[in-house]
Amino acid sequence: MTLGTLFWLFIAGLAIWYWWRAKAIKDFVLKAAQRYCKSMDVLLLDDAVYLRGLWFKRDSDGKLRVWRRFLFDFTTTGEERYTGRIIMLGRQILNMELDPHRF
Repeated sequence: MTLGTLFWLFIAGLAIWYWWRAKAIKDFVLKAAQRYCKSMDVLLLDDAVYLRGLWFKRDSDGKLRVWRRFLFDFTTTGEERYTGRIIMLGRQILNMELDPHRF
C-alpha cells in the first residue's frame, strides 16, 4: 500500500465520519424542532430542517466549538409559510425562535 493510497483512504474515512456525524446532529435538531413546534401550537412543514450556517465560535468556557444555524418552515393556518431558527453551539441548542406569525 502506497502513501497516496493511505491518504485517499484517510480522506474517504474522514468524509464518511463527517457525513455520519452531520446526519446525527440534523436528526437531533429535527426532533427538537418537532417538539418546539408542538409546544408553540404550530405545524412543522416538510418534516425537515436545513443547515444554513456553519462557523467556529467559543463557548462560555472559551473552548472552540462548531456553531450551526438551522432553518425550518412552519405554518399556523395551513396557508402561509413562516421560518423558524435553531442555533447550536457544539452539541447544545442555544436558541429556538419563530418568525412573527398569525394565530
